[in-house]
Amino acid sequence: MVEEEKLKISVEDLEEDEPQKESNVSIGSALYWFKLLVTEMHWSFVFGVVIVYGISQGLGGALNRVSTKYYMKDVQKVQPSEAQVYSGITSIPWMVKPIWGLFTDLVPILGYHRRPYFVFAGLLGVISLLSLALHEKLHLVLAILLLTAGSASVAIADVTIDACVAQNSNIHPTLAADLQSLCALSSSIGALLGFSISGILVHLIGSKGVYGLLAIPGGLVFLVGILLNEPHMPDFNYRQVNEKFVGAGKAMWSTLKIPDVWRPCLYMYLSLALCLDINEGLFYWYTDSKNGPKFSQENVGFIFSIGSVGSLLGALLYQYVLKDHQFRDLLFWTQLIFSLSGMLDFLLVLRLNLKFGIPDYFFIVIDESVHQLVNRLKWMPLLVLSSKLCPRGIEGTFFALLMSIDNVGLLSASWGGGFLLHILQVTRTKFSNLWLAILIRNLLRLSPLCMLFLVPRGDPNSSILPTELPSSEVDNDTSEEADNIELVSLVNGMDIDNQKEAF
Repeated sequence: MVEEEKLKISVEDLEEDEPQKESNVSIGSALYWFKLLVTEMHWSFVFGVVIVYGISQGLGGALNRVSTKYYMKDVQKVQPSEAQVYSGITSIPWMVKPIWGLFTDLVPILGYHRRPYFVFAGLLGVISLLSLALHEKLHLVLAILLLTAGSASVAIADVTIDACVAQNSNIHPTLAADLQSLCALSSSIGALLGFSISGILVHLIGSKGVYGLLAIPGGLVFLVGILLNEPHMPDFNYRQVNEKFVGAGKAMWSTLKIPDVWRPCLYMYLSLALCLDINEGLFYWYTDSKNGPKFSQENVGFIFSIGSVGSLLGALLYQYVLKDHQFRDLLFWTQLIFSLSGMLDFLLVLRLNLKFGIPDYFFIVIDESVHQLVNRLKWMPLLVLSSKLCPRGIEGTFFALLMSIDNVGLLSASWGGGFLLHILQVTRTKFSNLWLAILIRNLLRLSPLCMLFLVPRGDPNSSILPTELPSSEVDNDTSEEADNIELVSLVNGMDIDNQKEAF
């Protein structure tokens, strides 16, 4: 009888219910996919991915970025050039990620490779952020140290979960792509949510109050360390640790001396270092200048959230349209467009947008979206190129080393931009030379075009490294305990720009 009643449903009702059914099917498929990962990988691992990528890096990173800008400007009352330098200092823990990676791979604590490092990262994050939130008049030096400790907390958790993802990808190769999708979705959704509420929270409870809330992600990372399902290795031979460190170091140095490796590495560093970062000067002008748009905290958070959508669109555009283009050609056009897109800041600071009848808010949303989209298109081929420079046996650690080189380039750009703002006397109240800083920055963005000869030309899907490379002691270690320790992928390609995206 039930089936007969179902057959009596009219065609009109079916048409009206079609969108709802499709939505239900989509939600059901997503839930089935998530349940599959939980069943195959163990729920504690999936929980760790969502917490570290989605809550700690995505949502927490977005809240931390906006709150730190207002903390430096309104609480510590530093100059834009100084804030630029301090932001570079707090990113230093991300430049030594190979060290964190080697420790979590090679040095177990109490018989566990991953769990103790999650516990340590969580405790470090909770202590540092609560100290920032609860201290009334914190000295600037101590504040920088605590912010750096908080950054180290996120970096250590990132390295550790990356290693877990790589290990599970090797154990379940058919689900490797699904794991990367879970990581990317968690990070993107968390960042979008974080930027959407960041300005509102800063307005309601202040930047220090936001730091207090950010202790919650640290506590959740600590909980991951408690709950993570990991085999126990009580009889680890610590005598091997020194040999493994030395072997990995020798292999990395031997690889770096190969021209096909150091030339692209040099280009990646210079292309990032020469793109000076003057975002703190722009941020102060956006929010404080008498002649500027005077954006509120809510507006700033919304602008960042729109920028994260532009970054996501850039990743999709690369994946489906540009990924098969030659490295050199793609880097030429993205670098050129990156320089031209910087002229939007130039037009905004000179208030030319108002002369064309374009409101500030609408113009800055376009500016941020275009900037993040182009920056993503510029970054993606560098990530792919880096992955092709990694020799077998030390892929993970060497890739982390390359990402550290890139982060040193970003640090150089941040400090160089701070020096430029200082030379041009761009301060909390003086912005008369900000247009000149933007112009110099845009011209320097063209300089990497002269160094594209360092980048290999050819099919991006083909191998770049020579067929024979120096072997590593890591590869030749045949002990039973060493077989359980793999140098795995330490860096998630989608998280670096969450830490260093420009405003």
